[in-house]
Amino acid sequence: MKLYPNERTLILIDGASFHASARSLGFDIDYRRLLDLFQSKVQLLRAHYYTAIPEDPEFFAIRPLVDWLDYNGYSVITKPMKEFTDPSGRKKFKANMDVELAVDAMRMANQIDHIIIFSGDGDLRSLVAALQELGKRVTVVSTLETDPPMISDELRRQADHFIDLADLEHEINRTYADARKKPACNKRNSAEARDLAKIDENEN
Repeated sequence: MKLYPNERTLILIDGASFHASARSLGFDIDYRRLLDLFQSKVQLLRAHYYTAIPEDPEFFAIRPLVDWLDYNGYSVITKPMKEFTDPSGRKKFKANMDVELAVDAMRMANQIDHIIIFSGDGDLRSLVAALQELGKRVTVVSTLETDPPMISDELRRQADHFIDLADLEHEINRTYADARKKPACNKRNSAEARDLAKIDENEN
């Protein structure tokens, strides 16, 4: 990782994309370890986590995670999911946090030197280019270790640096004191991982 201790750094995490990438690689993220890792390497100003939430909180499986993040060093940005029915009659959820993420990045650009974006969404390529025009360094974190890759080729090429999430596994994965208590987490292909996130990121 090309990280410098004096760089004012902003972390932006696309929750759905990041969760899907980790699931596709077969491990769980320890968000405390993730925050500690980057705080030890850069001058971390803020860490934002973006996620959509369903209208009925009963079906919001990651509510405990969102609540924990909100009290442990992360700024959590949410918006309601939109529910719709596809042509086959299946119920789906539509939610895209790209706009919120992009607005925050541009709003804070004059306060930072380096932006680390945890997402593989190709729609963010224009944001990366705009930040670079302002003289900011941009790193993208996702993975190429799935079939197909979780990161779009155009986003990876645009970024100044790319970090494969698989290379961070041993530094940010959740560890368990008793291996027998560790829940099963098999590697999945990226399509299955996106389905588990219950977000159709191709819908705008």
